[in-house]
Amino acid sequence: MPPGAVSLDDVDLDQVSVDYVLNCAKKGDMLELSEAIRAYHDSTLIPNMSNTGSTYKFFMLTTPDTAGPPPKRAPPPIPSVMPSPIIGDLSKSVSLSSTQVQKLTVNDIEEFDDDDDMEEVDSFRAARRNSKDALDLVLNLPSFSTGISDDDLRESAYEVLLACAAASGGLIVPSKDKKKDKRSKLMRKLGRCSKSDNVATLSQCAPRLVGLLETMRFQMEISEAMDIRTRQGLLNALLNMLEEGLINHPAVGFGESGRKASKLQILLAKIKESESLPSSTGELQRTECLRYLREIATPLAERPAWGDLTGEVCHWADGYHLNVRLYEKLLLCVFDILDEGKLTEEVEQILELLKSTWHVLGITETIHHTCYAWILFRQFVATSEQGILRHAIEQLNKIPLNEQRGPQERLHLKNLHCKVKVGDEIQDLIFLQSFLLPIQKWADKQLSDYHLQFAEGSILMEDMVTASMVIRRLLLEEPELAMQSLCVTDSEQIESFISSSIRSAFARTLQAVERTSNRVHEHPLGLLAEDTKKLLRRDATIFMPIFSKRHPQAVVVSASLLHKLYGNKLKPFLDGAEYLTEYIVSVFPAADSFEKYVISLITSVCEEETARAYCRKLNQYQIDTTTATLVMHWLNSQLRRITGWVERAVQQECWAPISPPQRHGNSIVEVYRIVEETVEQFYALKVPMRSDELNSLFRGIDNAFQVYANLVTDMLANIEDLVPPVPILTRYKRESGIKAFVKKEHPRVPDERKSTEINVVTTTNLCVQLNTLHYAISQLNKLEDSIWERWKRKVPYENFINEKSSSTRKDAFDGSRRDINAAIDRICELTGTKIVFWDLRDPFINNLYKPSISHARLEALIEPLDLALNQLCDIIVEPLRDRLVTSLLQASLDGLSRVILDGGPSRVFCTNDAKLLEEDLEVLKEFFISGGEGLPRGVVENQVVRVRHVIKLMGYETRELIQDLKSASELEMQGSKSKLSADITTLLRILCHRSDSEASQFLKKHFKIPSSAG
Repeated sequence: MPPGAVSLDDVDLDQVSVDYVLNCAKKGDMLELSEAIRAYHDSTLIPNMSNTGSTYKFFMLTTPDTAGPPPKRAPPPIPSVMPSPIIGDLSKSVSLSSTQVQKLTVNDIEEFDDDDDMEEVDSFRAARRNSKDALDLVLNLPSFSTGISDDDLRESAYEVLLACAAASGGLIVPSKDKKKDKRSKLMRKLGRCSKSDNVATLSQCAPRLVGLLETMRFQMEISEAMDIRTRQGLLNALLNMLEEGLINHPAVGFGESGRKASKLQILLAKIKESESLPSSTGELQRTECLRYLREIATPLAERPAWGDLTGEVCHWADGYHLNVRLYEKLLLCVFDILDEGKLTEEVEQILELLKSTWHVLGITETIHHTCYAWILFRQFVATSEQGILRHAIEQLNKIPLNEQRGPQERLHLKNLHCKVKVGDEIQDLIFLQSFLLPIQKWADKQLSDYHLQFAEGSILMEDMVTASMVIRRLLLEEPELAMQSLCVTDSEQIESFISSSIRSAFARTLQAVERTSNRVHEHPLGLLAEDTKKLLRRDATIFMPIFSKRHPQAVVVSASLLHKLYGNKLKPFLDGAEYLTEYIVSVFPAADSFEKYVISLITSVCEEETARAYCRKLNQYQIDTTTATLVMHWLNSQLRRITGWVERAVQQECWAPISPPQRHGNSIVEVYRIVEETVEQFYALKVPMRSDELNSLFRGIDNAFQVYANLVTDMLANIEDLVPPVPILTRYKRESGIKAFVKKEHPRVPDERKSTEINVVTTTNLCVQLNTLHYAISQLNKLEDSIWERWKRKVPYENFINEKSSSTRKDAFDGSRRDINAAIDRICELTGTKIVFWDLRDPFINNLYKPSISHARLEALIEPLDLALNQLCDIIVEPLRDRLVTSLLQASLDGLSRVILDGGPSRVFCTNDAKLLEEDLEVLKEFFISGGEGLPRGVVENQVVRVRHVIKLMGYETRELIQDLKSASELEMQGSKSKLSADITTLLRILCHRSDSEASQFLKKHFKIPSSAG
């Protein structure tokens, strides 16, 4: 009886092969109706042949005359699986609802079968598979030495399923239902019903179990009508199954039954030998061996196993390697045959039906979930459908841990071992290792180069990490694996993924840079730094959030490794850099930017102290140290160049105004131009800099302007050379031949130098020099501001704040400001002295108040002073006007004081002259005030105070002056002033120029001062 049939009423006799029945009757063999039905359907696929004549003759179903010429196109390839004539499509996810109407004959309608085009099915399947990746995913199970093919496994698995399902009955579909089934298939061919209608109609016609089996048969690509090759090889396939399950890979040792196993091997060999014998002899030997085979194989298959969950001794085959492979083939039914990236909608019913095979194949809950996870993962690899991967992860999570399993299951799984060659060594693997290690290896391989494998997104990667970590947890929970020394933590495994992928991605980046650098003519290390920074940014943005869920410092690992890899390439370059060139300079900012980005990433994911510790572990590039040395070399060279330019500019200066609006010399413009060029070049250096380099720049520029100011003043004449020597001090009464000196005084010996020996520049040149120095100091502020503003843009804000403390703004050029201001003061003083003591020497120093005050008043000097003053104001810039005029006022007062106190023997004054001198001093004061258009009155008043005091002393009587002089010596030694608040020198000179005999006698007696010569 066929499976599921109870009596002949359950058998459709129209589908029984008459030839098979007659042949069994002739031989006296037992009639197997299932084989008779199979023989009937096999014969329907073979054309009717004649039993005589040439073997090349055959009957054609078409008429050659009306069939037309043969087709010119190549014939289609022979499908690997023959189409099934009665297969039913119960998968709701398969779309066959084509609206194209096909031409059908009466015979087609009468004998209609669901002859779907398996070639089209194969094309759908091939389009969905990724065979290259799938080939990398292989179970760690021993290979079959008998050469069992996938077709053999699939067909055997289906037979096991049928045998197990037979216990539930209902496998034979009544003929009336079959005709309804044919009609529904005809309607689908005509396109008159939708896919859902097809399934509903068929499900109403066929019993639920039969329909489900039909679906599974279609999913497993099992043809009900086997071709000739399959029928001839069926016996060999069954024998191979027995040999693999009972002898090659038994789950239970043979013990005393080892002799039976040897007999079994002998019988199997004889059965295979019978194929080469003559038909009569071979048939007899095969029949006899098969009878003995049943007697020996049954006890072997009934050996009880440790941890047997069924409580019975009913085993189809003991070898678990074969059993799980058969179960794997059954589990493949859950995939839609036309869209293998999806599960068929009957998946729950299929899985429930497969439980009927658990006792026969020795499947437990752990084994089921493991096998199911395996085929789901392998299907994901073939189709790249993420939904399948998530189903696989769900099954992995359902696998019970060791402590969650029952004692019988633990004992059963403990005995499931196999020896497999992994690499160059043979390893003893437990069941979970055989199935999960290939998944873990494949997933780890993908994650070990996640930059390449998951370039388009991170969702798939997250699922892959989950799968890898779940498998790790499952394997580490197994007692046999928990104590292995090679076990690593999840964090260590994550670090391994990051390290491997980062190294691979960096190697690819390096190769790409080497190709690009030759084309764009840029330094490879600069391009590498930029690309490495992009790689790290992408890593931190896309991938690290996934790893960070299981390793909080994943970003630190990634950033630190990339920092190290780039540093290995950068170090030889830094060690060999000697000069700053544009080609070399391009590397520093890119490398520095990358390092700062690394540090910022570490800082962003860690606490301050932790981040600081990680940064200390980094072998930082010290780019600023290298660049500081190079920049200092370059800067010193540039500053020497500036100094040379300053010296040449001053030497070539003629001190003529550039133009009426620009009344300064050209040399300072050249100096600023070279300084600005140096500053531009300094900031054009795209290298990291510290405050040391900035301070060196400031010092160099400051020194250049100091050199300029000193060079300008070095060309000037000494003020002492412009002032005539002071005459020898004498008293009023003439005495000849006596030369004496004032007590405690050492008068300078008169030394009249010729004007040709003194380098006295013109007043115009002196004014241009003043204007030039003023331009220099006025532009310093602008230059300093510019340097600081560029520095703020170049360095980070926090560094700028810290560095400002070491060099406060507006004080970097204090040395230059001090020297330039000193030079301006000296030139102003020189200009005033030159006008009074050199240009106006005759009317002022030599002839004023000669022979008496009344004959040579100060009013005669106003006109030449006015001419000189106008000349100054026409050239000098406005900010320096009062400063220069004040110097002229001071020189004029010095000249007046010189005439009064050191005018020589030809100048004598009496008490009444003090009033005239006061009037002249007032005239001089008002001249410089000029009715409010000149110097401020307060300034002038402050300047004339000292001369007014001298004139006031000249109004005192001789006796008062002598008395004050006598007391002044004693008081001066005590640190006090005399009654008249005058010093000894002033009182002595007033008495020397007093036309009074009492004064003369006093000076002669107490100071031994000689009388004047005439």
